[in-house]
Amino acid sequence: MRIAMLAPIAWRVPPRHYGPWERVVWLLTEGLVDRGIDVTLFATADSQTRARLIAVCPRPYEEDPSLDPKVWECLHISEVFERAGEFDLIHNHFDFLPLSYSGLVRTPVLTTIHGFSSERILPVYRKYNRRTYYVSISNADRHPDLDYVATVYHGIDLESFTLRTEPGDYLLFFGRMHPDKGAREAIEVARRSGMPLKMAGIIQDRAYFEQEVAPFIDGQQIQYLGSVGPADRDRLLGGAYALLHLINFDEPFGLSVVEAMACGTPVVARPRGSMPEIIRDGETGVLVQTVEEAVAALPRLRQLDRAKIRAYVEGRFSRERMVDDYLRVYEEVLRRHRARSAA
Repeated sequence: MRIAMLAPIAWRVPPRHYGPWERVVWLLTEGLVDRGIDVTLFATADSQTRARLIAVCPRPYEEDPSLDPKVWECLHISEVFERAGEFDLIHNHFDFLPLSYSGLVRTPVLTTIHGFSSERILPVYRKYNRRTYYVSISNADRHPDLDYVATVYHGIDLESFTLRTEPGDYLLFFGRMHPDKGAREAIEVARRSGMPLKMAGIIQDRAYFEQEVAPFIDGQQIQYLGSVGPADRDRLLGGAYALLHLINFDEPFGLSVVEAMACGTPVVARPRGSMPEIIRDGETGVLVQTVEEAVAALPRLRQLDRAKIRAYVEGRFSRERMVDDYLRVYEEVLRRHRARSAA
């Protein structure tokens, strides 16, 4: 089986710090290589992989402002489709744009939809529905207008996350500085509970950060650590009393939620999007609607068994399970494609 893995080029594969789509692509690619699958990764030239790497973009455009994203995205995507005949399947992690190339090649295209950035992109997905193949990353993120081969939850590298059986003494916000992610709500929980809060993540919405977050950062109770890499991620997630994930949008998946639980750290989240699928309410965290409910729930978290939280992630969100699921999806896509070609 020859797989072309099409990664985004906003960040390196694997990302140095931020880059959730790129991180999933890397974990899947390396897991497939371990299974003996012939994988060619299309990513930035500085990416690191044991698969064959084909790159036209020299660096991630988020790290080099001199690179025009539209120009390099076009060059990157066209490189894959101009080589389509070399592969049995193209696995697209680049959102909707590559679908517009799919009708020009005979190679089947599977797209993992990593969430919908806007309703405005749906016309592309609708046009290529049933002409290509879609995977959702949670049942909550499925759109009623589209057909899906499967839902495949993200997997993580469990060896990168260390179980801490004793709860830490601080709350943690780990995510983009954006209204969707609930950074301001996390600050309010910390202020009302009196617990210290550590915050980590890229600043995606500068105005929001300056108005709703920065005024409360005092370096003592409220600390902002910037965007952190893998080693610091494990330490921060594992050392926290709880991860605060008081989101204001329908989260398609939530890697940081699973990573926190892999360290044994419970999660306090709003039950939007995939959260009820990922968190076992009262066992691996709590689902709350308001800041008041979040503050009231904090004492109960001390009673949760952190080893059991880790075991839950091991059973449901490992990289090996994700690879198994995608191998089954690949076989199903190839079966359907052969049937279509023969009709």
